[in-house]
Amino acid sequence: MDKSTRRGFLGLISASAAGLLPARQANAASESRPIDTAEACILTPQAEEGPFYADPKLVRSDITDGKAGIPLTLRLRVIEAGACTPMAGARVDIWHCDAQGLYSAFPGQGDRHNIDESQQSFLRGTQMTDAAGWVAFNTIYPGWYDGRATHIHFKVFLDDRTVLTGQTFLPDALNEFIYANAPDYTGRPRPRTTLNANDHVVEIADPDRRAFCAVKEEKERYVATLTLGVDRRAEIAMQPRRGPPPGPPPGMGPGPMHGHRIKDRLAALIPGLKRTQ
Repeated sequence: MDKSTRRGFLGLISASAAGLLPARQANAASESRPIDTAEACILTPQAEEGPFYADPKLVRSDITDGKAGIPLTLRLRVIEAGACTPMAGARVDIWHCDAQGLYSAFPGQGDRHNIDESQQSFLRGTQMTDAAGWVAFNTIYPGWYDGRATHIHFKVFLDDRTVLTGQTFLPDALNEFIYANAPDYTGRPRPRTTLNANDHVVEIADPDRRAFCAVKEEKERYVATLTLGVDRRAEIAMQPRRGPPPGPPPGMGPGPMHGHRIKDRLAALIPGLKRTQ
């Protein structure tokens, strides 16, 4: 793919990604513009923690640990829902899988459940928000595993209380392009069948897509931005680890984690695309 074609495609994707959030909310996520609208100050939906949370007690902005993949900066701003005031000193944890769908800190992963990453801490980290409520993590673009759309987990703590457990999602047309073309993400034994359009967490916890991040392309990386509206009075109980490791056992088809089957993949990948069947 030549540079002009690639640039045009990525420009379309960046525009689509920004459209995943209301325009006012996307503007509120920028440091150069204040949060001044009710749309930006609503609660971010809680979502399941999943089976792969671990706290390696690593306060750091770069969480790659040498993992190969496309550079990504995730910028999160924590504000108090309703009041729209930035929350300084909040603790933010994030964690996600690598380019091939594996998490650090856990054994029994992969398509054959035989990969052990229990001694690793890649793609996990903690930071405290600054005076304007911001944290930024340098990481890689997450991969995927069977049963889930592309996502990044996050937790927000205030005074040792968990006030938000959630997941953010990336634009699926960009996911598709990366997984089909970037060498660190290709070579998977089976096709990706779970998209944003049929992911069970999106369908249950975030049908309005309030936790979908806006993505832009910079010279050497992508930058994903999301504003997190939290209730400082909330206290979310720690969830027990549950669910199978990523990937079904050999020889088994889609399991209960998989959403409904996608009939028109292109329409599912590109928001607002209308096609005659």
